[in-house]
Amino acid sequence: MAATLAAQCSIPEEAKMHDFPALMLDEADGKVTASIRRLTESDLPEGEVLVKVEYSTLNYKDGMILNGLGRLVRKYPHVPGVDFAGTVETSASPEFKPGDKVILTGWRVGETHWGGYGAKARVKAEWLVPLPHGLSTRQAMAVGTAGFTAMLAVMALEDHGLRTSDEGEVLVTGAAGGLGSIAVLLLSKLGYRVAASTGRDSLGDYLRSLGATSIIDRAEVGLAPAKPLLSERWAAAVDSVGGATLANTVASLRMRGAVASCGNAGGIEFNLTVLPFLLRGACILGIDSVMAPKPQRLIAWKRLAELLPLDKLDSLTTEIRLVDLPEAAAKILKGDIKGRVVVDPNR
Repeated sequence: MAATLAAQCSIPEEAKMHDFPALMLDEADGKVTASIRRLTESDLPEGEVLVKVEYSTLNYKDGMILNGLGRLVRKYPHVPGVDFAGTVETSASPEFKPGDKVILTGWRVGETHWGGYGAKARVKAEWLVPLPHGLSTRQAMAVGTAGFTAMLAVMALEDHGLRTSDEGEVLVTGAAGGLGSIAVLLLSKLGYRVAASTGRDSLGDYLRSLGATSIIDRAEVGLAPAKPLLSERWAAAVDSVGGATLANTVASLRMRGAVASCGNAGGIEFNLTVLPFLLRGACILGIDSVMAPKPQRLIAWKRLAELLPLDKLDSLTTEIRLVDLPEAAAKILKGDIKGRVVVDPNR
């Protein structure tokens, strides 16, 4: 597929001055196909702000979209990419002016509205936030939706009362993925002891380099709990797996512990009694990054810029081209991608 997409980029240089590349999805007979097209600004959907996209990311949801899973996209043709960072080219909003650096995560961009897998995007001004001081657009997308969601999860746990003085480790499931990697980085930077769960023994050194204090085989937390209450183990948790893992984690929380639940890669079933909630005061904090209020977005991005060790962030980031997306999307669905993947839509 990558070679086919690369061949489609063979456009005369004079034409490239008037258009730009984008990864376009089409659907026929229930099958989704990807191709690189040359678009013009008139092809883009409506919105007050036109952005020159510098980077986007590859998230698990992007992997689903590129493979036609979950019916996340209902109308084709479609430009996917659930987030992006770049520079404002034109704006009908007083909030942004040409030259401003901006970030977009959420608002169903890349699902119901064309997203970041094109060199330009037109969106509503309310969906954008300014790029925080200290972050480049590449670093912002190395954080991306996954890291933004991880920050929301950490903020929710601290609002619930989590403190570094609490007994027990903070569990991060799916720790080698994009969200999990950033969650481990953030929690360790804040001074928490972090147990990182992964199914690959080879990733132990990688997770320790991010600050994990212990490595947990996902089999330990991935089975449905045998009893309504398991031994108290976790002060809190960031869970991006769901299913049996979420139930097991809730059953293993210490008194008044909480799980920030960020995803359902392992399924939406939740088989557990009410006993952890009644007898230990357990709590599930649902994290939805799609339509987080703007004040919360601004706070989250400011904290990310202040807290993240950017050298480590750069070390866990891989950059790819548009033509590499189909292959990378298949890998992320299999769990074969470590850390963060940024996409340069201009290559």
